[in-house]
Amino acid sequence: MSSTRTAPPVTAFMLVKTTPEWLAMTVEERVAAFTEQVVPAVKAKTSGVRSRFYDTEFYSARVTDVWVWEADDHEAYQLLVDALRETPFWDRYFEVVDLLVGTENGYARTYGVDAVTTIST
Repeated sequence: MSSTRTAPPVTAFMLVKTTPEWLAMTVEERVAAFTEQVVPAVKAKTSGVRSRFYDTEFYSARVTDVWVWEADDHEAYQLLVDALRETPFWDRYFEVVDLLVGTENGYARTYGVDAVTTIST
């Protein structure tokens, strides 16, 4: 086993709420706005990031969506947030309610134990 340690990937749970401006658009306008204004900025200014998007508006009044980002490191995550803040996504189309950032099973790496909290059934 190699003794070289690598930084764990950064995972960010971006809790967002849609704005009236976003909701006033048609579905087609939303898709166009996202693909033309947000995606190009993220692709141009970042590397080493991946995302998944979850609709939550039918379960929560405070947060309508959760965008889960994985970044190879903290710099990649910082560049991602900077890129998003320069688009209408940030505070025009969505209100960023909270950012929860961490590393998966960080305690297990710190203490050299199995990740017992990761469960599959």
